[in-house]
Amino acid sequence: MNVERNPTNAAVVGVGNMGRHHARVYSELPNVNLVGVFDVDGEQAREVAEDHGTRAMDMDALLDATDVASIAVPTQFHADIAGDCIDNGVDVLVEKPFVDDPAVGRELIERADEAGVTIQVGHVERFNPAIRALADIVADLDVIAVEAHRLGPPPEGRAVDESAVLDLMIHDVDVVLAMLGETPENVTANGVKNNQYATASLEFGDGTVASLTASRVTQQRVRKLSITAESCRVNVDYIDRSVEIHRHSLPEYIEDNGDVRYRHESIVERPTVETGEPLKNQLESFVAAATSDADPVVSGEDGLRVLEVVRRIDDIAAEERRPAEVSAR
Repeated sequence: MNVERNPTNAAVVGVGNMGRHHARVYSELPNVNLVGVFDVDGEQAREVAEDHGTRAMDMDALLDATDVASIAVPTQFHADIAGDCIDNGVDVLVEKPFVDDPAVGRELIERADEAGVTIQVGHVERFNPAIRALADIVADLDVIAVEAHRLGPPPEGRAVDESAVLDLMIHDVDVVLAMLGETPENVTANGVKNNQYATASLEFGDGTVASLTASRVTQQRVRKLSITAESCRVNVDYIDRSVEIHRHSLPEYIEDNGDVRYRHESIVERPTVETGEPLKNQLESFVAAATSDADPVVSGEDGLRVLEVVRRIDDIAAEERRPAEVSAR
């Protein structure tokens, strides 16, 4: 016998560029009631609320009315708002980066554990159908190296205070750490234009290496990940949500009209990738974890681990270097 549960009341704090999409998705999810939104820009909050059939509310009223909330405000406000949610028993999804200060993040996790509140961090690429398909593939591979490129031009109409490392590369660091199941032992990095373009190399204890590039100054939008393994190379396109596995058949010599030629064909497999919007997958997963007291896919601890690595990358890439000495001739 199926027993229908009461709808989960959901709210969004911050309905700017990302938060308005959270509001849209909550309004579309079955058995979820978008109870309201809040933004310091009251007019924007009312506009988004009207678009999605809900109300613009003040924070106290919103926290009293909701069961779960997405926090999509600038990073420096994450900790205070998440703390208010925890104090009100509201489960939270905090957009990435989790917090500014890892020590504050640890305190939030402890408070949430004591209060029985779920914290999930918004690393949305974990819910990209291509990355979900990749997880099953990687389980059977002996991974040697990972490469990731997340490039694009400056965002139009949106000011971004964070470097490309904290805003863009953080997605790929999260995917790589989740894929390999460990934290890098060594990190090197370089950056230009205040780390609006940055590269990083991560070395792991088992010998695996990862090379990551993030750019907000490249006039082409690229979101790709490649894995080199003993038996194959796997290419992932986040935008197309596609996966290709490249393998080589055995080389052979063939005779053609008396001429002997060498042939080494490449075999390309294209696994089936499910459809679905990553953000919708993420919020469905969050609501399911919050309502069942299950562990979230991306926990607060996961968010802290990624934050510590990207901060390390950002700091190394931003270090001042002495000008090269020029010998007198």
